[in-house]
Amino acid sequence: MNLVETAQAIEAGQVSLGIELGSTRIKAVLVTDDFNTIASGSYVWENRFEDGVWTYPLEEVWSGIQQSYTQMAADVQSKYHASLKHINAIGVSAMMHGYLAFDKNNELLVPFRTWRNNITGQSADELTKLFDFNIPQRWSIAHLYQAVLNDEDHVAKVDFITTLAGYVTWKLSGEKVLGVGDASGVFPIDEKTGSYDQAMLDKFSSLDNVKRYPWQIENILPNILPAGKIAGKLTAGGASLLDASGNLEAGSVMAPPEGDAGTGMVGTNSVRKRTGNISVGTSAFSMNVLDKPLSKVYRDIDIVMTPDGSPVAMVHVNNCSSDINAWASIFSEFAARLGVDLKPDRLYETLFLESTKADANAGGLVNYSYQSGENITKIQAGRPLFVRTPNSKFSLPNFMLTQLYAAFAPLQIGMDILVNEEHVQTDVMIAQGGLFRTPVIGQQVLANALNIPITVMSTAGEGGPWGMAVLAAYAQRQTSENLEDFLDQEVFKNPESMTLSPEPAGVAGYQEFIKNYQAGLPVEAAAGEAISD
Repeated sequence: MNLVETAQAIEAGQVSLGIELGSTRIKAVLVTDDFNTIASGSYVWENRFEDGVWTYPLEEVWSGIQQSYTQMAADVQSKYHASLKHINAIGVSAMMHGYLAFDKNNELLVPFRTWRNNITGQSADELTKLFDFNIPQRWSIAHLYQAVLNDEDHVAKVDFITTLAGYVTWKLSGEKVLGVGDASGVFPIDEKTGSYDQAMLDKFSSLDNVKRYPWQIENILPNILPAGKIAGKLTAGGASLLDASGNLEAGSVMAPPEGDAGTGMVGTNSVRKRTGNISVGTSAFSMNVLDKPLSKVYRDIDIVMTPDGSPVAMVHVNNCSSDINAWASIFSEFAARLGVDLKPDRLYETLFLESTKADANAGGLVNYSYQSGENITKIQAGRPLFVRTPNSKFSLPNFMLTQLYAAFAPLQIGMDILVNEEHVQTDVMIAQGGLFRTPVIGQQVLANALNIPITVMSTAGEGGPWGMAVLAAYAQRQTSENLEDFLDQEVFKNPESMTLSPEPAGVAGYQEFIKNYQAGLPVEAAAGEAISD
């Protein structure tokens, strides 16, 4: 579309909005019917560690959404001289899993417990044995059952639990609903029915310490919808929550809310069987859409769903880019002391390019980028840690390479299970996330770490909210076309992408690094035990 056509589409409301509440940023992306981004806005936020729980205040959820929307609407006005009054379709996605519990008066019972918390170990273990199905610590049912085991006062008052995306959609539309992908991080899904697994619901309800509560588990969970269905419409109250100026009209079609894993799959066109994607940011995860079930239950492999209900083997790690961001902030402060104003993209590009001059094994340096605990490596409490020996080659290039190596290390350990033990094969593995805003560097390191070809699309840095906007447009169209064909034939007709294959020297260097990394994990564990937060 040209400028005039885009302005006309905006005036006619022929646009879709995707909102994603990520770990470090809330972003709003507006797309036209040809799926091109025409405006965006964002808000930076950070989780808080309060009373032993990683959380975000719900007040900041709404102030962040409103700021993102306001920036996006101002972007529309500036570029196209058009006022944003009506939006055909809206979709909300957010960091998956976690625990938001409400009473019958719709009041929040305890602060939002995010995916980052490692406080449900007993619950996750017991439910995994009960269901013969892996229940990760971050899943909503693990949080609920841990609260039961802890005898927490709020449990008797629970009337409804949901995820962050489900909460925001509920407030915008009045509907207590989740997309099937996000719902699969609440409670296990039966692939055949597309709903919560009834046999597992029955097993949970039969537990003696659950029977004493007045609620039934199936009555406090959100309803489930697959991609393409309509999850209600934007209410007048919801419109005022989005747009503080009051310009936005009610009536927009709402898409089923999804988790950031689901939007990552959509944003990389990875919902078809034997496709896969990797999303990297504050946390990281790989998604492999399965063409056959795994042979057994693995505690480090989660079985979740695509937005249209196909099973996915997910390797989720709590820590990825946080430590890189922290060191980049230090370098930024140093540059400022010298009177140099480095914009973030230039700063990261400069540091990442230095890593290309490093030794393949990062000079023997080892880094643990654990801002929080890490399930895959059995680390209970995160303590970012940098280690070198007297004979290590301590240089800026090696330092930056070990930061990148460490960011992908837990993911590589988890992926080894799928590749080496289950022999899971993917026809294509696409990566997305902020680490790939600097071209080639992070992509090549990831290819070397996993020893597989990695493809990055042109949308690699902004895939999540854009993917949610695509899901919103898909819901609004009410087409009979399935999601994978819709993506192939309409959204990704002419994809721009680049694929990098593993480099033998880089693979060997990473293997040396990961050997030292795994050998030093007891040191990381001891740091968490010895140094209080």
